[in-house]
Amino acid sequence: MRCEPELTDRMERSVAIERVEEIVDTVENDTMPVPVREVWVYGDVALGLDPIDRLDVYVTKDILLRGDADREEEFHRSHGVKGVGKTVRAEWADAHPDLLRANENGHAAPEKCLAAHLLHDDEPVHLEVCNSSFEDNVTQRLKGAVAREAYEQILDPRGVCLWAGGQRSDEALRKLQESELAFPTLPDALEMLGMAGEKTDEAAAAVESYRKRQDGATVRGDVV
Repeated sequence: MRCEPELTDRMERSVAIERVEEIVDTVENDTMPVPVREVWVYGDVALGLDPIDRLDVYVTKDILLRGDADREEEFHRSHGVKGVGKTVRAEWADAHPDLLRANENGHAAPEKCLAAHLLHDDEPVHLEVCNSSFEDNVTQRLKGAVAREAYEQILDPRGVCLWAGGQRSDEALRKLQESELAFPTLPDALEMLGMAGEKTDEAAAAVESYRKRQDGATVRGDVV
C-alpha cells in the first residue's frame, strides 16, 4: 500500500463495478484474515460517476472470538509477526503467509491483511476497515473531524451496502450497476448529518483534496 502526492490513474465505471463484485465474491467465498460482517461502497462509484477517481470500499470486521493463541509464537518465530491466532486467523495465515502484514509494533494488522488479500497494489482503490458499521462510523468520524477541524478525516456518508451478515444484496448491486441511486451533494449530506451549514463546503473540499492526493491501493484501519 502507498500514498503519493498526485493521482495517476482513474477507473472506468464498468471496471469499478467488476472490482466491487470481485471483492464481494472474495469476502463471501474465501477465508478472510478476520470475520467480515459488512461490505459497502461509497463516494464516486455510488454516485454513478464515470470514470471515477477512486473506488472506495468499506468493510466492517469482527474480532476473533475463537482464536488460536497457541500458534502465535510459531508465527512470531517463522515470520517475525506477533498476534497471529489472536488478531488474525491462523488458518488464513497458513494459507496466505505472503499476505501477512504487521503494524509498526510488529503485530498482525487486520486492516493491512484484508487489503493485501482484497486489493492489487497499483489500482486506485481505498479500503476502510472498522469494527463498527458504516453508518455508525460515518457519525463518529464526523463528530471527531468537526471537533478537531480535521475535515479530511470525514467519511463520505453516501454509501451502499452490498453484503451483510453473509448475504449479498443483488438489488443494491443492480441499482449500483444501473446508476439508479440518488444522493445529495457532499455538503448537503454533511448538513443533513448535523454539520453547520457554513462549514460544509470547506469540509467537502478537504475530503476531495485528500482523495486526490492518494495513489494506488490504500487502506485505513479504524476502531470505534
